[in-house]
Amino acid sequence: MWHDDLKALVSGRTLLSRAAVDWALRRVALESASISACARTLGCSWNALDRAVRAHGMRILSRSDPYARVTRIGVDEHVWRHGASGDRYVTVIVDLTPRADGAPARLLDMVPGRSAQAFANWLEARGARFRDRVEVVAMDAFSGWKQAAARMLAHAVEAGDPFHVVHLAAGRLTMVRCRLQREATGRRGVKGERLYDCRRALLKTASLRTPRQRERVDTLLADPVNDALRLAHGVYQRIIACYRHKDPRLGRRMMGALSTRWPNQQPHAAAPNCGLWDAP
Repeated sequence: MWHDDLKALVSGRTLLSRAAVDWALRRVALESASISACARTLGCSWNALDRAVRAHGMRILSRSDPYARVTRIGVDEHVWRHGASGDRYVTVIVDLTPRADGAPARLLDMVPGRSAQAFANWLEARGARFRDRVEVVAMDAFSGWKQAAARMLAHAVEAGDPFHVVHLAAGRLTMVRCRLQREATGRRGVKGERLYDCRRALLKTASLRTPRQRERVDTLLADPVNDALRLAHGVYQRIIACYRHKDPRLGRRMMGALSTRWPNQQPHAAAPNCGLWDAP
């Protein structure tokens, strides 16, 4: 007669061994596998594996600090609810630290609301040690994020992500075009007018335009009346070129040179005081 203790392999009243649950958790978390695929491989039900993987994952998270190595964070809003009632937005905070090594960013948290107070409360809850470690905060042009970062992370560098910087520059280019349209006609543009017909082509990357679009834009910008538009369009295209450059370091230097030279240009062309150059 002999007996063996299997508690090291399987805890009491469970359907799956610890090794099986650990394997499934690694597949789901690191390889983006589905619970269904793992359940088919293990020959168990979806519900049993889902419960086991969730419980095992929460145990691991409770023993670790997900904020210990965070030095760069990004913040943005997300439309969580599309109905007419209730708070539609949540504030999303992600860890951008892995991006320095080419790894994908990871989600840190989502909190209800879209305001400076919501972001500030989240930073306050993380503690002073976390806030002291944060070196960079990436955000869009929403003033709420900027206010919270200035108050809670005064030492951190505020950075604008490429999408929002280009989007901001595109908005200034459109403002110049609309202003010239109103000065010329006293109203909004209509089909058949050059400024209106080129509205989409102006926002398109120059190298991606069709021959017809290039001809129409070149003709529009060659008119001395549209000098302000030509200047704003040139800055917009240079910003795109900075972010599209194969060498990020050279692109950053190009952006720095552009932002340094801009104040010497016409101040009304694209509203340089709008915060376009707030991000490095």
